[in-house]
Amino acid sequence: MVNAAMAISPVGWTLRGVIAIVAVVFIYAVGASILRKFRIAPDIAPDPTAVVPVSLCYRCTVCGAEVTMTSAQEGEEPDAPRHCREDMISV
Repeated sequence: MVNAAMAISPVGWTLRGVIAIVAVVFIYAVGASILRKFRIAPDIAPDPTAVVPVSLCYRCTVCGAEVTMTSAQEGEEPDAPRHCREDMISV
């Protein structure tokens, strides 16, 4: 009985190798293009020199936790923080 690996000609092994390389390149290209679609640009970092002192107090309407904000970006009113999945109210 002849071994099965020996029964395939060198042309068959070459063809299988070429098909395997093409399949690997195709799978890599598809995976890379899918991952490239998940790329999201990060938010622009705030300017650390444009921070001014403020005194804003917020309270959570659900649990009553209080937060005091001591600094914020210059020229813009900061959004109320979230706590217990709800926006806090200004005190």
